Amino acid sequence: MSEVAAPKRRSWLVALPLVGFIALAGIFLLRLYSGDPSKIPSALIGRPAPQTTLPQLEGLTSNGAPVPGLDPAVFKGKVSVVNVWASWCVPCHDEAPLLTELAKDSRLQIVGINYKDAPDNARRFLGRYGNPFGSVGVDGNGRASIEWGVYGVPETFVIGRDGAIAYKMVGPVTPQNFESVLKVEIEKALKATALP
Repeated sequence: MSEVAAPKRRSWLVALPLVGFIALAGIFLLRLYSGDPSKIPSALIGRPAPQTTLPQLEGLTSNGAPVPGLDPAVFKGKVSVVNVWASWCVPCHDEAPLLTELAKDSRLQIVGINYKDAPDNARRFLGRYGNPFGSVGVDGNGRASIEWGVYGVPETFVIGRDGAIAYKMVGPVTPQNFESVLKVEIEKALKATALP
């Protein structure tokens, strides 16, 4: 009888590492796919916006004048919304009308960072949806986006009057988060006073 029990015990011990691996893989997958990626914390919240100067998008004009590139000095004294976008980014097409709507709010300025895009495609994109941006900096090699802590396009930042990042939205602006999240964060930044 003891001879029969020993092989059963050994087969269970052989299967134990496999059971442990399956359990760990299950926990990993659960953590990977649970939660909202837009709630990824940013180490830049509360810190000054990166002092990154970017060239203008060649050939982009507004009312006959060239649209300027990104100058970090533009963030001081006014609430800004910075959107990192590209013409090849499918969610960017979906959020474009919402940014155009947001641009009607004269209390703030909308700044674009065009990420690794062909200039002709970027201009066509803005021609199709309208240009909500007062300035558009071209990040052709992606370095500026790294300085901004961008995980992927699109991403949107709210910059306070003090030039510090007040909020970061990972992923697209949608009709749902436009009203319930982005506009709420913009209002908070507008109510905050600038540091002396």
